[in-house]
Amino acid sequence: MIVEERIRYPPFESYRFKPKLLPIASNKNTLFDNISKLEAIEHLKSLNAPFMVGNEESWLVEKRYIYDGDIIESKIDYEKEVKDPITDNSIIDKQRTGWYLTPNPIHAAVRKFLNWAVIILLIALGYLFLQPILEIFGLGGFATGRVRFGLLDYPVLAVFVMPLLFAPIILRVVANLSDLVKQRTFLLDSPKSPEIKISSSPTANQDLNVEIIFPKRGKTWKEIEVLWRVGVLPPSRESLMTAFGKKTNQQPPPGLTTELPHHWHVNLDDGTGGGEESPMESNDVKGGLFIRPMRIMEQSEKIELTGDKVTLKPPQGFWPGTVFTPLIRVHWELVIVIKRENGRSLMWVEPLSVRHSKSKSIVEATVNSGRTETNHPSSIH
Repeated sequence: MIVEERIRYPPFESYRFKPKLLPIASNKNTLFDNISKLEAIEHLKSLNAPFMVGNEESWLVEKRYIYDGDIIESKIDYEKEVKDPITDNSIIDKQRTGWYLTPNPIHAAVRKFLNWAVIILLIALGYLFLQPILEIFGLGGFATGRVRFGLLDYPVLAVFVMPLLFAPIILRVVANLSDLVKQRTFLLDSPKSPEIKISSSPTANQDLNVEIIFPKRGKTWKEIEVLWRVGVLPPSRESLMTAFGKKTNQQPPPGLTTELPHHWHVNLDDGTGGGEESPMESNDVKGGLFIRPMRIMEQSEKIELTGDKVTLKPPQGFWPGTVFTPLIRVHWELVIVIKRENGRSLMWVEPLSVRHSKSKSIVEATVNSGRTETNHPSSIH
């Protein structure tokens, strides 16, 4: 009897890729040799249920059991307790636990503006290229004169177009400086951690009852919203390289970047974001103060916290519980979003160890943006 893990994880900017053309990483481990099918099925009752997130034609995260070459599809009451828990000093502790800030909204606005700036540039270049032909029909002549800067002449049209290209760069620099100042200010006077109590062991696809107590609320705090979400984190670089039969120092497979040693040292990168997933972060905090995106993710409805207790409906879909292996990481977390007077919310993220359902889980792979500034809980449905 074999347990097989298969994954085709969305690369950064996954909309640029056709999933079915990318390879599926697979890892197989033999559980038992010389075992009958009845004995195998009996043993499966002590293991967590198989699951499939996505499908063969799209992004895929799957765990399945195979006996003598055939997938086991028998109806079995699987074990609900988590068999692959989150390990100590893991990427969860470093990147998904504690207080987090919201990046400057200028980052998201500039990205949208840049798309239009490039379109305007291409139209301007096309107009200058066709201008001699347009003049024959009496349609040319607009801003086609020359203006001199230094020793070179430029079309007058460039005077209007080039600032549109340089403005996003200047705005991004300003936004990054603002983010660094906000991070330094927060580190000098960060609030105390909230006390979170969960009435019973969280279980996948069931309601979550939570009690949240803040030792002290900030003067600028306004509404507080609570939600919980589930997603799939990127597999470890080593496990992915091994699954494709590569050594860690060889060329990575599609979707995985080359190593960035400094970022890896301070836990700011997992090798899948291309250095673009998050705005500039302070190195004073390992893992950073901006929550990393889960590119496959579904979250519950946001509920306003009016007292100390709140009941949260589960995220949409039939999800598996917590799984934390080198190749597959199904992760659950509680998110508290604190709106503030300055417009940039504060977040507390609490990892959850969520029990499994007793039957196989099948759910669609909901793919989200890989960029931190466009993946805020308040902006996701």
